Amino acid sequence: MPKAALLLVDDDRHLLQAMANWLREQDYRVDTATGVQEALRELARRSYDVAVVDIRLGDGDGFDVLRFCRERYPEMPVILVTGYGSVDLAVEAIRAGAFDFLTKPLIDEELQVAIERALNQKRVVEENKNLKTQLDMRYGLDAIVGRDHRMLRVYDVIEAVADTKATVLITGESGTGKSLIARAIHRRSSRRDKPFVEVACGALPETLLESELFGHVAGAFTGATGDKIGKFKQADGGTIFLDEIGTASPALQVKLLRVLQDYQFEPVGGTETITVDVRVILATNEDLQKAVQEGRFRRDLYYRINVINIELPPLRERVSDIPLLAEHFLKRICEEMGRPLKTLSDEALAALQAYRWPGNVRELQNVLERAVLLGRKPVITLEDLPPDVAAALTPGLGPPEKAPLKQALQLPERQIILQMLEMHNWNRQATAKALGINRTTLYKKMKRLGIEEPESTREKSEEHGSTVCR
Repeated sequence: MPKAALLLVDDDRHLLQAMANWLREQDYRVDTATGVQEALRELARRSYDVAVVDIRLGDGDGFDVLRFCRERYPEMPVILVTGYGSVDLAVEAIRAGAFDFLTKPLIDEELQVAIERALNQKRVVEENKNLKTQLDMRYGLDAIVGRDHRMLRVYDVIEAVADTKATVLITGESGTGKSLIARAIHRRSSRRDKPFVEVACGALPETLLESELFGHVAGAFTGATGDKIGKFKQADGGTIFLDEIGTASPALQVKLLRVLQDYQFEPVGGTETITVDVRVILATNEDLQKAVQEGRFRRDLYYRINVINIELPPLRERVSDIPLLAEHFLKRICEEMGRPLKTLSDEALAALQAYRWPGNVRELQNVLERAVLLGRKPVITLEDLPPDVAAALTPGLGPPEKAPLKQALQLPERQIILQMLEMHNWNRQATAKALGINRTTLYKKMKRLGIEEPESTREKSEEHGSTVCR
């Protein structure tokens, strides 16, 4: 572990040298300065962990150094020292931002204790800063991987709405990353340092969900032996994320509507009205418009929550993002497990791109985690993937035993392009967009790989007059 670097500033050269020598014996790296200007030059020349500064200096005072440090190096603790101690001076020093205030004559152990306390605080600040960086990487935009045009639109919407109080509704199939999007919005808002509270509405019985969200008072129902603070109150000042909102009962929908209108509610069994300042983000994998038409979801609540809608595409419709996602997950999984970084073989990657992913991004992450755990080699092959994923490469189209290498590598590509064409009803423009290539490139690949549109599909297209736009 590197030695802690200290800067000592005092115009008493004898005291300064004695203090520096003793601290070096305690295994600190020590530099010295006898005045304000020399101290500023030292601070500009190298970085320090702690500065110990006398208040009375020949060319100024310690407060000049303190102000400079607070402006340029706000995370570096500064300890002020004086031979003329008073309560007023101590208060002034602390208010100006000094970490501690010591009075001469200095006792060696007292000085060392103050320095160690300052070093501990600096470590805590740095750890918190590193944790924030990690959280930004895990839950901020850095954690949302993809270059599909629909995902780029999602990024734009996140940037536009993050620092507002607008209610956001995130829609998409299970496993598409709705929780991640909600956290990214929170992390990029001015509420980032306040609570982010997530509630899986579909995981709780109707009888408990209202109490979970709004809290209850003692005696509100059997088993309510004491007061309970609800999730809305816990999220006060921050963000609440209500996942699977389509499962909310009609009675709960009424209460939610009021919260979204007035930010007020009463706990279950209580009469006191509670007011909260909270940003509400909701998510669903249901078609809420259909639920409104069928009378299962309140129309007024739907319009209230659908202010900003972020729709997440399923993974099977953003195949071009799978290599990026796989690389991202493999790096993170290997880091978390303490394993050497693994890569995917061409065939394994082709299988991932050919598979339909009913569980979307979450399923992809789970498949790669399994492959890292069970695979013995640095390269993940078809054998390391679950059978249903590996089988996405149709056996009949697999490379024959004596096929030339170039031909063998082309077969997975042919399979992927065929599946994407079929998925988009042989619409070349939609297929090219899904594959992340332009239409000209797609035509060239189809010609090179011998891919032709089936006669039945072509005839059907011509009947509808859609040949030109295909």
